[in-house]
Amino acid sequence: MKDYLIRGATKDGSIRLFCCISTDLVEEARKIHDCYPVAAAALGRMLTAGSMMGTMLKSDNDSLTLQINGKGPAGAVVVVSDNSGNVRGYIHNPHVETTLKPSGKLDVGSAIGYDGMLTVIKDLNLKEPYVGQIPIISGEIGDDLTVYFANSEQIPTSVGLGVLVEVDGHVSAAGGFIIQVMPGADEDTISAIEYRLARINPVTDMVKMGLSAEEIIKEIIGDMEFNIFEKKEIGYVCNCSNERIEKALISIGEADLTDIIEEEGEAELVCHFCNKKYNFNKPELIALLERAKTR
Repeated sequence: MKDYLIRGATKDGSIRLFCCISTDLVEEARKIHDCYPVAAAALGRMLTAGSMMGTMLKSDNDSLTLQINGKGPAGAVVVVSDNSGNVRGYIHNPHVETTLKPSGKLDVGSAIGYDGMLTVIKDLNLKEPYVGQIPIISGEIGDDLTVYFANSEQIPTSVGLGVLVEVDGHVSAAGGFIIQVMPGADEDTISAIEYRLARINPVTDMVKMGLSAEEIIKEIIGDMEFNIFEKKEIGYVCNCSNERIEKALISIGEADLTDIIEEEGEAELVCHFCNKKYNFNKPELIALLERAKTR
């Protein structure tokens, strides 16, 4: 099953629904960053959440950045999404030692840590981006985002995220859902959703069993009818380019560029998101310095 995302709502509009299958993109991220299991789970949950939240953006030029840093051994995890649900991201320490909970599941919370913040940045092409921030609740990411939506956006929300990492280290299942209660939802509907959320299988179990995003939504909302507004393939997509890297070099300023030219005579920059290397020789750096002088 190819990675894809659906966005919809119950027919009465009382519940907003997002769900995605993200196995392939999370596995690609694991390979790019050489993630150990708990790092793959942490980064994968963030990528899955970022993909769904990205589709909440209205404009094609909007972007969303998720950051979590609980001062744990994994360090910061950063994910960027566009409004199509395509994502990229990185984890500061992809080789964090794997620890398990008593249940045998990966202990993502301990890897992320609890002394820090979850930050949501929406770049809506306005003068200043929207920034929402909450203290980390559990480090498990789904719980933290649930609290973020309730506190920062005033939307009662349930966020479910899952990444299954096999013994050999590869990701065999990943996905997630976001269920939001809209104003005017009646108590019976809310109670029914809460009842089913408390009893559904973990996301990774449902994805591993081959359930589609639509079937996962049905597991959550039961017999309620719903409409799908959008269904699209998603992937791990980095937008780095030689032009962007050149702009980054120019932005460091004439003095620093001059130092690099005189001391190193060359430069190698590596993209945080895809690990692609960009190399510049001395003539290329001199040309960039001349461009920097004309800014």
